[in-house]
Amino acid sequence: MSMSERFADSFAFENQGSSGATARPEPGQPQTNQPYVDLRNVSLVYGADDEQMLAIDRLDLQVRKGEFVAVVGPSGCGKSTLMKLVTGLLQPDGGAVFIQGEKTTGPVRSVGMAFQNSTLLPWRTTLSNVMLPFELVRPHRQRLRKHYDEYRERAIRLLEIVGLKEFANKYPWELSGGMQQRANVCRALIHEPPLLMLDEPFGALDAFTREELWLMTQDLWLKQRFSAILVTHDLREAVFLADRVVVLSKRPGRIILERTVDLPRPRTLQSTYEHGFSEIVTEIREKILEARA
Repeated sequence: MSMSERFADSFAFENQGSSGATARPEPGQPQTNQPYVDLRNVSLVYGADDEQMLAIDRLDLQVRKGEFVAVVGPSGCGKSTLMKLVTGLLQPDGGAVFIQGEKTTGPVRSVGMAFQNSTLLPWRTTLSNVMLPFELVRPHRQRLRKHYDEYRERAIRLLEIVGLKEFANKYPWELSGGMQQRANVCRALIHEPPLLMLDEPFGALDAFTREELWLMTQDLWLKQRFSAILVTHDLREAVFLADRVVVLSKRPGRIILERTVDLPRPRTLQSTYEHGFSEIVTEIREKILEARA
């Protein structure tokens, strides 16, 4: 069994539903057209008075349930701001953000997030950091004390797959930057969130590890079909993982291209060198260069 297959299998756990929880489609079941994430005419301004800066301008974006969307664009175009709007960490100055049909008024629950920089808690071990969502997210927090060994084993298996099992009892300052980011990704995925937000989580990793995590992320998505939004500067990464790539303009961020990635899955690393893949990457790159001009 390949490493990517073992990664996917480690998440083959029975969903522990709760009232208000949304059932995810069965593997292989078609996606619905109902948006899971829905940004309607969203604008956001930073600063006040003469210091105001329009970061996002009248942006409309929908992400269907089970869809993987990548967001790319020039530096400073508002990609990370978009992530914070979707997760409710920021509220828009104009328009509205809806998750599963409900308008956001604060931080969104049941979302997994991995950011550009390590956000591991320095007083917790690697294992304890990865298990943190079990302490916070329903229904796991109600089950954790009684089923602690089960949850611990689940986290250990994931750490083993990404090469961190022997560092389970180490603290963040004892890990390299790449190891910290791998632990971050583990923490984002461990509780099988229906919405996964990825803000360049693979950017700090070496090329081989990064590509390995592309494969593992794809396999997990194919099995679980969560909705995902990936922010990245790596156009190969965007095309490899996404169903659709959204290109933002330079500030203020507006959508200037939505490119469907009509390549068969599962995608392989070899496919990144094929003509159809390269053609999409080139089209997106040219649009970004045009936006920067």
